[in-house]
Amino acid sequence: MKDKRVLVVSSEVVPYLPENELSTTSFETAKMIHGKGGQTRIFMPRYGLINERRHQLHEVIRLSGMNLVINDMDMPLIIKVASIPKERMQVYFIDNEEYFKRKALFTDEDNNLFADNDERAIFFAKGVVETVKKLNWAPDIIHVHGWMASLLPLYIKEYYKDDALFADSKIVTSVYNTSFEGELNSEFSNKIKFDNIDQSKIETITKPNYTNILKNAIEHSDAVIKSSEELPAELEEFLKNSDKPVLDYFHISEFDTAYTEFYLNQVL
Repeated sequence: MKDKRVLVVSSEVVPYLPENELSTTSFETAKMIHGKGGQTRIFMPRYGLINERRHQLHEVIRLSGMNLVINDMDMPLIIKVASIPKERMQVYFIDNEEYFKRKALFTDEDNNLFADNDERAIFFAKGVVETVKKLNWAPDIIHVHGWMASLLPLYIKEYYKDDALFADSKIVTSVYNTSFEGELNSEFSNKIKFDNIDQSKIETITKPNYTNILKNAIEHSDAVIKSSEELPAELEEFLKNSDKPVLDYFHISEFDTAYTEFYLNQVL
């Protein structure tokens, strides 16, 4: 992996959020690449429950300040950055007062999905790409973790398809068992179509539940990793019928060699 550039984009990453399979695997993936001489950049949303003082986040003025258009609304993009202690890895946080200030991830105190989770996902995907463009950092691999990050494959392959920075980037999506109940906003696909993305590219998310959102990410990825030992049966079946290279599940303690070989031999 020496000198390979890997962009790790995740819904959740330790130590900024509690440990779970997704947040830990995202971190360990970046750490493994870093340890093998690869270059990493980690991106995640700046949720309101992240303690900025404790984790020493600070705004990067030269990267902030642009507006992203989400469903015909101008939404200011704020970029914050921090370094993971001991690892010398930088983490970039996509922030916006409207979407990420609240002290919760995806649901309210009654465990109902936030009505704007769809727009938050669109904003996050576009925010990551626009920031990477400003950094002028062309990734060899873009590794996506978690459903909040799962619009990235679609946007890279469609909305940003003419952008030379990503011309040679390969997209890997990790699929987890961390689903959500119910569906996102019924206008989700229409909001994506506002970005001139063709209906044929988003048929799977006309009904925007967890499984369909992940199916769409898989359709627009170059390869897939099973990052949970058990996945929803519908996703397992979808992967089985997919023509993408798929890496079976490996526990965090032993994924080091498997991920490296998959990156080098199946993805690049």
